Amino acid sequence: MAGGIALASVGFATLAQSRIISPSPEWAQALPAAPVAGAKITQEYAALVGRDAYFWAWPLVNVYIRRLVHEKVSDTTISGSVPVAPLNRLGMLSDYIAPEQRVAVCPNQDAGVLALDLSPVVIQVPDFGDRFWLYQAVDLRTDSFADLGKMYGTTPGFYLFVGPNWKGEVPKGITKVFRASTSTGVVSPRVFQDDSPEDNKAVQSVTQQIMMYPLTDYDGKMKSRDWTKLLNVPSTTGGEEQVKWIIPERFFDVLPLALADAPPMPGEEARYAQVGAVLAAAEKEPRIKAALNKAAIEADKELVAPLFEFRNFGVQLPRYWSTHSNGADFGTDYFTRTAVAKSNMFVTMQNEAKYFYQDLDDSGQRLNGANRYTMMFAKDQTPPVWGFWSLALFNQHHFFEPNEIRRYSIGTKTRALKHKLEGSLTIYVQADPPSAGQVDNWLPAPKSGDFSLCLRSFWPKVAITDGSWTPPAVTKMN
Repeated sequence: MAGGIALASVGFATLAQSRIISPSPEWAQALPAAPVAGAKITQEYAALVGRDAYFWAWPLVNVYIRRLVHEKVSDTTISGSVPVAPLNRLGMLSDYIAPEQRVAVCPNQDAGVLALDLSPVVIQVPDFGDRFWLYQAVDLRTDSFADLGKMYGTTPGFYLFVGPNWKGEVPKGITKVFRASTSTGVVSPRVFQDDSPEDNKAVQSVTQQIMMYPLTDYDGKMKSRDWTKLLNVPSTTGGEEQVKWIIPERFFDVLPLALADAPPMPGEEARYAQVGAVLAAAEKEPRIKAALNKAAIEADKELVAPLFEFRNFGVQLPRYWSTHSNGADFGTDYFTRTAVAKSNMFVTMQNEAKYFYQDLDDSGQRLNGANRYTMMFAKDQTPPVWGFWSLALFNQHHFFEPNEIRRYSIGTKTRALKHKLEGSLTIYVQADPPSAGQVDNWLPAPKSGDFSLCLRSFWPKVAITDGSWTPPAVTKMN
């Protein structure tokens, strides 16, 4: 076997040095022509292209649909337990998110949808003092385009987000300009707060100055809004699962809008040309459109849906944990981009936060609320971070499960957390309360059904980013 590999390597090297595959002047030419307009396309070919496009463009369409929804929002409110704001503005919660929300899986807190073709936007950074904070700003591809956070040494002030084609004048008082590669995107501020009423009260003064608005509203003065007084609007969504942002049968109606907003990256030109030719044929021929819709339904079920389970993607780690190292910087890693968008959308870059996922116990069995588990960090082996760490539990739909102590994650924020005398820390993951001495370290699980764990390490140290530190096992108790 080793000899075969060596021969193959030598053969490839030999070819690489020959004129067969080496670059030459005659190769340095414009891209080849796109498919001929009006040429016949079979249903089978349309289905092939459609199935592929459904997979790699799923995150783009998901984000663009959020833009279409927010176009209809006239003021910032609380709906379905989450803030909902007009385009180019954001809303903030005044406390931890409620478990009833169904807008985003593996939820964080706050967000705003960008439409930078309508206007550049100003985002305010108040003085957070020693408190950890991070503003995530991603484009239509869910790739990051702005470095704003404590780990960057960002100073208080005003920052400008502009679209790819903006050529206006930067007003006086703007500290820095960040240019997105697409006009549509999402902004998600994150601010540390521990689980005490005192810290919740203390954090309000700075979170009320976290605001985003069109450039026309900018006057150089720090604006504020009392997020505790947002109107609470009943949500029309319900059920246990996430709001269905993408309807497969309508995917190809939105795809042209998304692709127009996200021009092809280098190397994607042929991919875009193929999709464009099939979409043009589908506009004229119902049978092609029907083939596309059928391909979308099948791709959603067979390709995208399985990626909801964390164990089906990412870099596999010891003790059945998994992670990814290119969050918000996916490039042409279409598989990971779609997998993350399906299971835990809007992750940050790994220097901002590293995510570890778990679906299984240390024997490889699915985590389930019928069982009791422990997770033991040895002395000085809690996640090494400059910011904070948090172990969150999500039910089978990747949402928080209501529980009697209203605890949905545990970690740095948990003031009552107890270490043992020798310095180790044990987390108890189970549905029923543990013994009295263990309640402070209890992470409640659902009464029944599968669940997953997500360990977030904000502003991780090198031991996390270089892979030398990984989470301990989740052990089933007898």
